[in-house]
Amino acid sequence: MMDPEAFRSRLAREGADRYHDLHPFHHRMHQGELSRRQLQRWVENRYYYQSRIPIKDALILSKSEDARFRRLWIRRLRDQDGDADGAGGLAQWLNLAEAVGLDQRGTAEGANVLPGVRFACDAYVELVRQSPLVVAVASSLTELFAPDLMSARIAAWERHYPWVGPEALAYFRGRVTRARRDGDEGLAFVLQEAVTRELQEACIAALIRKTQVLWHLLDCVQAAS
Repeated sequence: MMDPEAFRSRLAREGADRYHDLHPFHHRMHQGELSRRQLQRWVENRYYYQSRIPIKDALILSKSEDARFRRLWIRRLRDQDGDADGAGGLAQWLNLAEAVGLDQRGTAEGANVLPGVRFACDAYVELVRQSPLVVAVASSLTELFAPDLMSARIAAWERHYPWVGPEALAYFRGRVTRARRDGDEGLAFVLQEAVTRELQEACIAALIRKTQVLWHLLDCVQAAS
């Protein structure tokens, strides 16, 4: 087995080197180079990914026999789905869709989701479905790298796309703190529960696969632009 620090370092290195903040589409977004339609296409395709997250988290919940873990992880479902209609991260994303000029209902129904995006996001759900608990949790560790990206995205949108409106960026603002909390909790669980070298390597592979899903989503959106 790798010792905990070596394992932590490997996860951090693999995630940081492959995270989608390095994708050319994000660079163009943050430099203010995207048209209104390009922003719309990203928002509506990214919503499909967002809609898979509570399904993924429900699968993770179903794998655990530990009530303490389930009480911790179920918060992620509430974060996305909310405690009532119109609340939660998915509702905030639909507000963003409306702010960039999309129809909320059409976005929620996935009317214009690109086939490659749908394939990649569904494959992520299937990865979680087929993996043991600790490996499924490891696939979520891209959250470790999200806070900096969210902060950069907020600043870029406020500067380059002020027509969207600051209130529509609520999802991004909330993820700055929630992603840091979720990432730290997930990492602690993986470091504790990956008790063989085989599990450690499977966790690293799951994290890499998740970065590929996020990267492929942007590839598809960029190719359609």
